[in-house]
Amino acid sequence: MGVQLFILAVLLLAAPAVIGGLFLKTDKLGGNLLFRWVSGQFLLWEGFQLISVPLIMQEHRFSRLVQIFTGYMAALALLAVAVEIQRLVKGQKPSFAGKKAAGSGTGRSTGILLWLVFWGVLLFQLAQAVLLSYADTDDAYYVAISTITQEADTMYQKLPYTGGTTLMDIRHGLAPFPIWISFLARLSGMPAITVAKVVLPVVLIAMTYAIFYLFGRVLFPEKGRQLPLFLVFTELLVLFGNYSIYTAENFMIARSRQGKAALANIVVPFLLFLLLILLKRIQEKQRVAVSCYVLLGAVAVTGCLCSTLGAFLVSLAVGIAGILGALCYKRIRVLFPLAVCCLPCVAYALIYLLLE
Repeated sequence: MGVQLFILAVLLLAAPAVIGGLFLKTDKLGGNLLFRWVSGQFLLWEGFQLISVPLIMQEHRFSRLVQIFTGYMAALALLAVAVEIQRLVKGQKPSFAGKKAAGSGTGRSTGILLWLVFWGVLLFQLAQAVLLSYADTDDAYYVAISTITQEADTMYQKLPYTGGTTLMDIRHGLAPFPIWISFLARLSGMPAITVAKVVLPVVLIAMTYAIFYLFGRVLFPEKGRQLPLFLVFTELLVLFGNYSIYTAENFMIARSRQGKAALANIVVPFLLFLLLILLKRIQEKQRVAVSCYVLLGAVAVTGCLCSTLGAFLVSLAVGIAGILGALCYKRIRVLFPLAVCCLPCVAYALIYLLLE
């Protein structure tokens, strides 16, 4: 079990944090460890979507996908390490050495107390997500698909309810988030159901709060008492958000292993965070780094990985933000790179319409 958890820690924590160093120039938060972790994971998710969907449609074995994506992950990690070494050779600071925000000493005692409250509530939520079992009928399909993929070495070629062979389900085949869980299970040697219901809730819930932390760093740059207070109120909304089984809070705590939960709590918030950074730089008449558009494209493709509906939601959000930015700040040319970021979403939507 210890070795399996170590491998998962490398796949879900260390590797994305290293790969995220490629987005150092995206924003002043580029050196932040949480930003590196989240952005690196999105780049991995994008690659998984682009690699897995063609293999699923051609009915390749799952082992083939594992080999190719492992190579993709290793190549990105080596590239990130090479870029980091190049920075050190040039005498620049390591990319993870972020700048300390101004005003961090104001309201010190109250700020420390708020941070303790935040960490206490976060640990409570993580423990509840692992220790409590939530009955959800969708697991009969999604978790079963992950298990069958790991054991039978097929992708969407067996019925999860009976185990019999079937034709490929294009709707689920275009959003293979359960296959990513199978990939983690195959490399770690841990059963897919354990990865889905024990390990992923901890990682994905923590990633959700990491994104809200990044939001807080932009909204409250002084980093005083406002940032932890913002995060504590976010936790309260999550704790009391179970007024319906369809709320984002319910999906976050009880169904985090499902792709649509990742879409609602990770993809959409991080997309809005990137759009906030983009529009802020346009407002201040600063140059938008190419890496910002690359990361935005990775988020768009990840939306397709999580759910076929993600292609529409991501395109809609980017389109509205782009039109408003172009009109308010008189920067019409910003629409062109944003449109390029949405092209994968349009392509997956067309494939779905043609093959469904």
